[in-house]
Amino acid sequence: MNPTNLPHLRSWVPYGPECDFPIQNLPYGVFSRLGEHARVGVAIGDYVLDLSVLYDEGLLSSRHVPLNVFALPRLNEFMDCGLLAWRETRSRVSEILQEDNPILRDDTMLRLRALLPLHEIRLHVPVSICDYVDFYSCEQHATNVGRMFRPENPLLPNWKYMPIGYNGRVSSIVVSGTSIRRPKGQIKTGDAPPKYTATKKLDFETEVGFFTGKRSELGKPISIEEAEEYIFGLVLVNDWSARDIQQWEYQPLGPFLSKSFATSISPWVVSWEALEPWRVQGPKQEPKPLPYLRSKGKWGLDLQLEIALKTAKAASPKTISKVNFKKMYWNMAQQLAHQASNGTNIQVGDLYASGTVSGDFCDGSSPPPATLGCLLELTWGGKFPIRLETGESRTFLEDGDTVIIRGYCLGDGYRIGFGEVSGTILPAL
Repeated sequence: MNPTNLPHLRSWVPYGPECDFPIQNLPYGVFSRLGEHARVGVAIGDYVLDLSVLYDEGLLSSRHVPLNVFALPRLNEFMDCGLLAWRETRSRVSEILQEDNPILRDDTMLRLRALLPLHEIRLHVPVSICDYVDFYSCEQHATNVGRMFRPENPLLPNWKYMPIGYNGRVSSIVVSGTSIRRPKGQIKTGDAPPKYTATKKLDFETEVGFFTGKRSELGKPISIEEAEEYIFGLVLVNDWSARDIQQWEYQPLGPFLSKSFATSISPWVVSWEALEPWRVQGPKQEPKPLPYLRSKGKWGLDLQLEIALKTAKAASPKTISKVNFKKMYWNMAQQLAHQASNGTNIQVGDLYASGTVSGDFCDGSSPPPATLGCLLELTWGGKFPIRLETGESRTFLEDGDTVIIRGYCLGDGYRIGFGEVSGTILPAL
């Protein structure tokens, strides 16, 4: 096992077993304090470790990171330093934070400059995102949604031969905590002409995304064996969706304005290296994928996801669903290899989202289980409203509702958490 992932590691920074950010995690983020510039840090317990300060003090190696890229308001330049820089930096940060290392622990002045309470900082979108692709890789979700509209043939013929995806909108990707304005669009009901009005079927989609930290040459595919070298780290994604707009616009080219109004991501990027102990075998793929999509090894990830909803009337959020990412049919290596299979160039800072993560197959004959990743499935298109403790019910999101998605990999006495991605719905303009 990688030394930075050893379960027995302890830090001199205090935290409890339920903390998302133990020393085995060390996720990267971009933060600022009031009146200060944004820069790169690592979460540890209830603090952020300012890597720009450590670099200036000579505590981080400059062998593979020749400049203080941690002083920049994005992770791109650090990611562009390459795999050896990622590994070396993570290893060195882990050493500095271990309980028996005095170099920062016992230097009060340096510690006050470098270790900042999370409640004093503001978190930003961590990466200057180049391109964004959203996949549709969960068989349970694709089947459930397909079954609502094509009961006899829920999966389209191409679905088990390639990871289906679409190119999304980068400019509307926002960091957790950003409020989401209810979108307007063309909606068609029954035989009446379409109207331009606010969506009445606003939904969330629980997803996991990965950032690429390596570029490829235009025109040159990358093999599935090479895909792992490109994956820098993962975030939680909420692909907000307007179902009634989507239903009218999606044919024949797929989603457009029903998706592009907003996508939320969590602020901390959990490195692929930190997640290595939770890699598992993915589901069996039948029929066998074409040769360029045949992945080997453990490409599933035992990542638990929880979705909570807080209405304007509620005193606290209510968990409405729990799903696990390990059931995804198409994995990240296959998604990336497929993206590049026609010669599309991969960039440093691309974001690839999984598509909605759901845990069970349903047919709509009874209330669906609380193991699904969006309201469309959880209420089966509005047929089975979710009853809340406030006496309210929901089929789709209402103004004032807040959706909170959390994720973590559970270890022995600790967990590798992603924090959360949240957003509150504002009325349409």
